[in-house]
Amino acid sequence: MEQRAAIPVSLPRADPTQSYWQDPPDDIADLRSTEALPQSADIVIIGSGISGAAVAWNLFQNGTHDILMLEARQACSGATGRNGGHTKAASYRSFLHHAKEYGTDAAAQIARLELDNIRAVHAFTREHSIPCDSYPCDTIDVIYDRAQWEHGQRAIQAMRDAMPGHPAAEYTLYSLEEVQDKFYCGKGGDESVCGGIVYEAGSLSGYKLGIGVLKLCLDRRLNLQTNTPALALEKTDDGKWKVETPRGSIIAAKVVLATNGYTAHLLKRFQGLIVPTRGHVTAQRPGQNMPSEGLATTYSFIYDKGFEYMIPRPKGTRFEGDIVIGGGLFKAPENGLMENGTTDDTEADNIIQEFLYECLPSYFGDNWGEDHPDGRIRKQWTGIMGYSPDGVPFVGEVSGEKNLWMSCSFQGHGMVLCWMCAKALACMMDGRDDAELKGWFPDAFRISEKRMGSTFQGLLHVTAEEAS
Repeated sequence: MEQRAAIPVSLPRADPTQSYWQDPPDDIADLRSTEALPQSADIVIIGSGISGAAVAWNLFQNGTHDILMLEARQACSGATGRNGGHTKAASYRSFLHHAKEYGTDAAAQIARLELDNIRAVHAFTREHSIPCDSYPCDTIDVIYDRAQWEHGQRAIQAMRDAMPGHPAAEYTLYSLEEVQDKFYCGKGGDESVCGGIVYEAGSLSGYKLGIGVLKLCLDRRLNLQTNTPALALEKTDDGKWKVETPRGSIIAAKVVLATNGYTAHLLKRFQGLIVPTRGHVTAQRPGQNMPSEGLATTYSFIYDKGFEYMIPRPKGTRFEGDIVIGGGLFKAPENGLMENGTTDDTEADNIIQEFLYECLPSYFGDNWGEDHPDGRIRKQWTGIMGYSPDGVPFVGEVSGEKNLWMSCSFQGHGMVLCWMCAKALACMMDGRDDAELKGWFPDAFRISEKRMGSTFQGLLHVTAEEAS
């Protein structure tokens, strides 16, 4: 793993695979708000995914700012535009680990933030009429491993003890028979189901959400410059930052890195601290025995060393009934080791891709049936996530680098972390790092010298042992 984490991080690759959500690209995909690149700006945000867009939105709410946003490729072309669209926290899976590392109160605070993030995102899309297929619903974790099943029950009880009556601790457990009857799994296919865990979640198009927030910011005079990668950062003598691009340089009073898995390309101190990891996703037509009314919940399929996540497309959306499923990392050789350290989203790993093609008939068994006449696979693509040594984001002002801020490294959980992290970062940048912020934003997410000395060992909270 040390060798993989040491691979120099590149800029986003040209000609990436096109995600299901980006087909076709939005009208602002290649937007440049001004023909020429401004020579200066109050704030330069690097990255146009949900983190960059949400930071800009919150800064605009807090006052009038001159904000320039740089994007290496098309708008919202990174992880936000490529994920599966799951607003699902699964807080119980990391709760015991967080309690051990940070204390029970801090673990509860993280769990509350994750649920607050999910609810805030869906509420924001309703309030601002963003057409991103927002669909709050329940989710089920179908557990195929006894250790994971037992760990889940211990963790849920710990959450209930720590947060009595709080919705972040509300889980319903289902037996094998109930999983078969209510959720169509574990019969006529992979029948090693231990049980199911149901809780609040949802789905949406991360791409349409990100684009929607960007458009709100454009209405507030955000200057968006796509296809303009940031090549280097340099401090100036007066405490500002010089941002180099192929089209010239910009002097900024403050810089925000919303670069997730690509962060170490600009900030070498984060080499091995934010490790890019390639994820795989497919969109598939449902089998002909699947319920004609569609599936009411989202799913995860959890086994001893990994998991897949699955989102049925809701009624009224484009390709309603399609099943978007991602994961398969731990089915590759050496538990997917070679997917760590890569920024290549121009292609896919054949073993992972083949597993994702074939796993749904196994999970749903007789309930899947024959494939759709047009074929099972509609689309497959990859995307780059960012992982930290301790399994939580880096948010705040970079240690020793005044006026350089960041909100990055979301462990593949961007849809349940980015929004609230961006809100917290905007508060910090505007000088409102006060008791109110500390009341809801975890100290564990803040950048610190201690965290900067960590060593990446691999993805956390995957096996039951790692999550305990």
